[in-house]
Amino acid sequence: MSDLGQTPQPKMPVNDRNATVPDQEGAKAAQENTKVDLSQPQQGQAVQGQRPTVKPYMTFNPPPISQKSNIKGVFYDFNKGARVAVPKGNYRVRFVDRDACLVLYDAKADGVICTSTKMYYVNFRIEVYQRGDEQKKEPDKLIFAHNYDAKGKNVLLKFPDTAMGDVLAWFPYAEEFRKKHGCNLYCALNPKFSAILKAGYPEIHFVDTETVPQDLYASYYVGLFAPWDNRDLQPVDWRIVGLQRHAAYLLGVDPIERRPKLTPSPERPLKEPYVCIASQSTAQCKYWNNAYGWLGTVEYLQKLGYRVLCVDRDRISVVGNQGNNIPYGTEDFTGDCPLQERVDLIAHADFFIGLSSGLSWLAWGTGVPVILITGYTAPNIEFYTPYRVQHFHVCNSCCNDMRLEHKYGDFGSCPKFRGTDREYECTRFITPEHVCRTIDRVRADLGIAPLPDYSKLDAQPVKAADEKPETKKDEKK
Repeated sequence: MSDLGQTPQPKMPVNDRNATVPDQEGAKAAQENTKVDLSQPQQGQAVQGQRPTVKPYMTFNPPPISQKSNIKGVFYDFNKGARVAVPKGNYRVRFVDRDACLVLYDAKADGVICTSTKMYYVNFRIEVYQRGDEQKKEPDKLIFAHNYDAKGKNVLLKFPDTAMGDVLAWFPYAEEFRKKHGCNLYCALNPKFSAILKAGYPEIHFVDTETVPQDLYASYYVGLFAPWDNRDLQPVDWRIVGLQRHAAYLLGVDPIERRPKLTPSPERPLKEPYVCIASQSTAQCKYWNNAYGWLGTVEYLQKLGYRVLCVDRDRISVVGNQGNNIPYGTEDFTGDCPLQERVDLIAHADFFIGLSSGLSWLAWGTGVPVILITGYTAPNIEFYTPYRVQHFHVCNSCCNDMRLEHKYGDFGSCPKFRGTDREYECTRFITPEHVCRTIDRVRADLGIAPLPDYSKLDAQPVKAADEKPETKKDEKK
């Protein structure tokens, strides 16, 4: 273990500035000076590439209402919320939340389709009444009622076409939903993601993202829907409950942390001991922005006798005026290869080091110990790992700040301090020494090597990153 204090440190902000958010005019000016150039390559493209057409996050395409009732002209289903179609006539429709014992909707209906505003899972009851003659004070007559019951019926869960980490985080709750309701469950997602999930979930039918199975009883859209205070598509704000539990609340299952079931090959791909790392992410604020971070960490791993494999999809990522490349000294295992190859390689590593990104969720799914380096997110956002590397001496966890709405179209966004000297300080202040000590803990927990005695290490004085090096004065002749 290298001595503490050898890495030049960023200059620590004074305490009275730690809680200060730039004024609105300053923040606006910073944003105007850092607008994303849409003509520049985006993440995952070669530098000379063109920015492709951005796919919509999710499309909502419920099928026509097809569930027949015992009343002529009355149809119902639970695709994109509770829906009931009534013919021309004098009717009244009610939607009831059976768990909350609460009437959510009660109104007259005449040749219309009535839909609930809530499109996530609710234990609905649908009621249709033939309205009585008001002048004769006749009571309304219940002519049709249906309690939600998906047992043996076709249900679709639709996931985003992108965001691998989100899909891996949420998918375990699809299986919990299937088991709870005994339904014939279809999951629509990117075939790249299906390829690594099918073996672990044999009772689920996997279809492409835009496929709509026949005779659907219900369908739900599993995703993050901005603005985050939208309560029609999602019951809670994911920044409060965490990324994974967000799906549990949306599908009405127990919000217990669940690891996705991935199936690595039993054959070890490399003979030598190795560690996998992933240094790329989907926004600059998620990167490890300490210039010495990966360099010091890779050097330390190599001193311990490890091969260090970089398993990112992109060797170099360029978005606008920001570029991130493969850490120096690592072996280049990057590329847009089948995800099962990533699963097989990571699963047999001694451990994995990554950021708040999809590959960290994938690594967690393989069961390998994960060292997670982050500052942008609060501890509840990702899965639990005892090897989370984060500290709270500077601005941190702005992802969870309810006062902020992250600009996802701005790759370089730093929600509080964009364009200031405190930009990305949440990870700039994470030192390689911090990560190296976490590596020591992992190795000790795995029984590879005992934990070093750090008391024997003499820390050297720490210099600020902007402090000029000392120069010797010329000696007088």
